[in-house]
Amino acid sequence: MNKKWAVKRITLNLTSSESEKLAKYCAITGRPATDVIRELIRSLTITESSTPEQATP
Repeated sequence: MNKKWAVKRITLNLTSSESEKLAKYCAITGRPATDVIRELIRSLTITESSTPEQATP
């Protein structure tokens, strides 16, 4: 399966404990950090009240 990649690249700053937790999770599951982070992002829910209000002219 051919996937399209790198529509947007980001840098993620983590604390030492966050980085260690991610590394341990990846080691246990055998999954790369990129896949774990992308799955977490996909699981986010966005509701009407979560979006910023548009400025009125």
